[in-house]
Amino acid sequence: MIRTIIFDLDNCLAPADGIGVALMRPVFDAITAANGGTLAPDALDVAFADIWRHPLDWVSRTHGFSPVMHQAAWAATAGLEVTGAMADYGDLPLLAELGLPLYLVTSGFRRLQESKVRALGLARHMKGIHIDAIDEAGHPGKAALFRMLLDQSGVPAAQALVVGDNPESEIAAGNSLGMPTVQSLRSGVVWDGRARFHIRDLRDLRRLLDAQSD
Repeated sequence: MIRTIIFDLDNCLAPADGIGVALMRPVFDAITAANGGTLAPDALDVAFADIWRHPLDWVSRTHGFSPVMHQAAWAATAGLEVTGAMADYGDLPLLAELGLPLYLVTSGFRRLQESKVRALGLARHMKGIHIDAIDEAGHPGKAALFRMLLDQSGVPAAQALVVGDNPESEIAAGNSLGMPTVQSLRSGVVWDGRARFHIRDLRDLRRLLDAQSD
């Protein structure tokens, strides 16, 4: 029986590009200006696409940003903040119908992630919100945050469901702790067998919970 759920944010509860391409334009421009021939244009485009799906430190490392590119991207992203509305998938009201304590654990720049949480009104649905702030020294990582939530709640790992899109982030963290994991197959997310379960939206999640309680 599932007793609590830990959600990821980006491309799980809301699309990462729900903030709008215009908000991210200064980041793309800063990286392009600092590129200096490090990455070919097509490789740069691939890196930009990954920025919507992975933390910036992962993108920088994976795509071989030069130190100058990394610093430019970091500085530009640190200043981002959602100040208006943000697009979601249209099913956030279903969070109130799940009937379990819900937590949010999201990685990224603190200012930006906090502004997304405000824009989406997620605080009213969550018992706790935890940001693994990559722009802060010694940020713990998702596995450590999951372990902390298990310890604080007293819920066994086998009864705490992790829901997210990224098999190398929250799915891997949940698996490492023996937590059942659910990959949210929102638009653009590629199915991955490392998650125990797969859903398309929060309606599917509600059905999954019903099946687990039988």
